[in-house]
Amino acid sequence: MEPASVLVVGSLNMDLVVPVPRHPKPGETVVGGDLRRFPGGKGANQAVAAARLGARVRMIGRVGADAYGTELKRGLEAEGIETADVAELDAPTGVALIGVSEDGQNAIVVSPGANARLRPEDLAPERFAGAGVAVLQLETPLATVRRAAELGRAAGARVLLNAAPAQALPEGLLKAVDLLVVNEFEAAQVAGAREPEGPEEALALARELARRVPVAVVTLGARGLVWAGVEGEGVLPAFEVRAVDTTAAGDAFVGGLAAALAAGEPLQPALRFASAAGALAATRPGAQPSLPNKEAVETLLP
Repeated sequence: MEPASVLVVGSLNMDLVVPVPRHPKPGETVVGGDLRRFPGGKGANQAVAAARLGARVRMIGRVGADAYGTELKRGLEAEGIETADVAELDAPTGVALIGVSEDGQNAIVVSPGANARLRPEDLAPERFAGAGVAVLQLETPLATVRRAAELGRAAGARVLLNAAPAQALPEGLLKAVDLLVVNEFEAAQVAGAREPEGPEEALALARELARRVPVAVVTLGARGLVWAGVEGEGVLPAFEVRAVDTTAAGDAFVGGLAAALAAGEPLQPALRFASAAGALAATRPGAQPSLPNKEAVETLLP
């Protein structure tokens, strides 16, 4: 794939991670291991993933005028990501509190901080010019996400929405989305349906979502993914790896998909590339430190 242009509009968080033997029940305290700190945030993770996988990346976001904000912005710049539109505000930088269990599953609480201050009027139309793919998530205000989708569509970019964290979406937002990426739980939330039990039900749910967007992709973790829409439909098995920490696996998938699509790859090969990126991210701890480079992904692909 040749380098391409990806614009990410989204969140930047500092991830504070504690390993735990298991996740606590409501009202229960579980003693964990040593606290670790990693750069994260779904937007920043996806930007870094796309950059490591061969894309030229620009990011629009907000951080606080504090040590975490400085560290996060410098981290993006070290990856070659353009950060002129990552502004510092008089607000705390976003923070994610993450517990990771012994089987690699995570539970996350996010304090949005400066991310919640990214407003629709902060988005300049000219910043979307030249983007092959505009990547959005839901860790910034919905009104801002909708405006970003509209500007991306107007600029001729392919608008990719990762509808996470799960929440109800306004129809006006989906009308400006070209490709929707959700996991099983998020798919059920968007569709107003129960969570699917297995790939066949997930594919049926993807078909339902594809009535509202051109292409819908439902990721199934270790069971792979399904997709449906104007470019056909199908089931793709997962790559077999030993999961250590799934924190940024979904973000690696989205970043890989954006990079492949922006480079002109057809949907099915792009999904395989993205799936390999997500699998590799699950084999290492942390968010951005776990994101693989292009060479690693191509080695995993047959």
